[in-house]
Amino acid sequence: MNKEAVAWYPTAEYLHRSRLRSFFEAKGLPDYESFLSWAVADTGRYWDAVVADLGFSFEPPYSEVVDFSLGTPWPEWFVDGGFNYVAASLHRWVEAGDGDKIAVIWEGDGGQQRRLTYQELLDQTLVFASALRSIGVEKGDRVGIFMPMIPETVVAVLSLGAIGAIYIPMFSGYGPEALASRLRDCGATVLITADGFYRRGAVVETKRVADDALAQAPTVKRCVVFSHTGAEIPLTEERDVRWHELVKHVSPLEALERSNASDPFMIMYTSGTTGKPKGAVHVHSGFPIKAAHDLAYCFDVQRDDAVFWMTDLGWMMGPWLICGGLMLGASIVLYEGTPDFPNPDRLWQVVERSGATVLGVAPTAIRALMARGDEWVDDRDLSTLRILGSTGEPWNSGPWHWYFEKAGGGRCPIINYSGGTETGGGIVGGTTLQPVKPCGFSGPVPGMDADVVDEAGQPVQGSVGELVVRQPWVGMTRGFWGDPDRYLDTYWSRFPGVWVHGDWAEIDDDGCWFIRGRSDDTLKVAGKRVGPSEVESAAVSHPAVQEAAAIGVPDDIKGEAIVVFAVLRHSDGAAPGLDQEIRQHVARQLGAALRPSAVHYVRDLPRTRNAKVMRRVIRAAFLGLPAGDITALENPGSIDDVVNARFAAKETPDR
Repeated sequence: MNKEAVAWYPTAEYLHRSRLRSFFEAKGLPDYESFLSWAVADTGRYWDAVVADLGFSFEPPYSEVVDFSLGTPWPEWFVDGGFNYVAASLHRWVEAGDGDKIAVIWEGDGGQQRRLTYQELLDQTLVFASALRSIGVEKGDRVGIFMPMIPETVVAVLSLGAIGAIYIPMFSGYGPEALASRLRDCGATVLITADGFYRRGAVVETKRVADDALAQAPTVKRCVVFSHTGAEIPLTEERDVRWHELVKHVSPLEALERSNASDPFMIMYTSGTTGKPKGAVHVHSGFPIKAAHDLAYCFDVQRDDAVFWMTDLGWMMGPWLICGGLMLGASIVLYEGTPDFPNPDRLWQVVERSGATVLGVAPTAIRALMARGDEWVDDRDLSTLRILGSTGEPWNSGPWHWYFEKAGGGRCPIINYSGGTETGGGIVGGTTLQPVKPCGFSGPVPGMDADVVDEAGQPVQGSVGELVVRQPWVGMTRGFWGDPDRYLDTYWSRFPGVWVHGDWAEIDDDGCWFIRGRSDDTLKVAGKRVGPSEVESAAVSHPAVQEAAAIGVPDDIKGEAIVVFAVLRHSDGAAPGLDQEIRQHVARQLGAALRPSAVHYVRDLPRTRNAKVMRRVIRAAFLGLPAGDITALENPGSIDDVVNARFAAKETPDR
């Protein structure tokens, strides 16, 4: 259990500004706790109030907020309503006279900067939408987007929504097979890509990866290529067309495609522990409204904000930032590069130059930047920041405090936020109305009927249990593309009518929530269940350890033993006996029964582009088992160190 005291309390300024406070006071509710209860007491009433409060209009209007006639896993929201999220993202603000407001702020790997107003973004969207129609893209067609985080990526996303097509966001770092498998699975007919992009000063040849993928994806007949780096690229006759040539001779789209609220706009793939990736289907009135809702009420994003989330289009936070930020009339900040190139202050420079008011990162990025020294952040002007965000993985105490004190100066709340691709946003989070505990969440995101339960499905507090949601919500996936049974089996098969998310969670005695890791990663040592993040937090609190990943391995006596893979703060090697010291350090914090049986040193941990450490890949490599889907790995070479540990290191006796 996390015993740390509250680190931040809402000031009068945050309370006065809060749009969440204005929302529940307009409903005649006296306080936030009453509001949370009101929100889950009648979920249809709640989401009806949300779309009214955020000013989203439906044409024609919906006849019913939600219909559960197909069963709890298959709700239809805003029945009979017409809704195209692009209208709420662009047309709404231009028609209101805010066309000159900045919509997109972009910085490239090499320091280039561009800005687009809402009017410019709308104009480019309507032209590219018309161009896509000219090559045969129609409503319901699936189109892959394999691009870096540049302004044209936003244009591509919105253009497909404008004509009712369904886009498939891809990680810009995917290899050919990862790209091809997703295009094949959804039957995509078009791919939108770039010639390449810059990463750490070098060109990544996106188009060459796309060519190899398209050789394995026969349904794709056209490929649109944006010239970002200006590199020479091969073009396949009758399939490939350059973006700038395609838009030359078309007129802007005259009107958006009429979309029903329940029409799909995106299929987002998420990797599974085994088997092929899962394609989560999201609809116009689902994921976009949930994204806007969470940004508005958890992060208090308003029209004067500039939201910078360190992300890629292939992570749900990319689409979340685009649709949620623009639907609220804010500016969104895109960054093409890495947070520490060419120097360790690059992330903070982007904040300074963009005037970002909301900054979101994964804890892994903070751990890496923290290790480079305080001076890199101390020398930057971060006074525009009002909110710090984080998602992607559990925190450790040291990096959390560093982020809070160094990036936020101790004045900005860290809004911790956790959900998933299939949920369309957060299940648990924080707000600017509630105190913040280090590493924790203040509770469920408004409208999420979340709970923590034991193996029998009964609520628990003060111990680790399964994170569940007891009622459907706007934003949840409409199933997996072409595989409804897998969707039901994944989320709805454990407890009747209850979504089981797959995370271990805990509610402490003060009502603060903590995510303890994926439940399929859980460790059970001599009958004691522990989340890997608890072991990792204990390990990284040792001064020699920068990062750590904990896995369970079979043990004849305990059933399972803990093995820790550690990235050391200094690259000049480990002092003799350091592994024993780390083992004892963990045991002192968690108890002798949870002392790791071994500590292995690695140069890096296998992680995805969005910085999630892939424990299941580590475990599989260490035990010589099939690794499942590893196409999302940012650094596949890191697996070599794990394999070497299996062959070269003998397990340290547990004593």
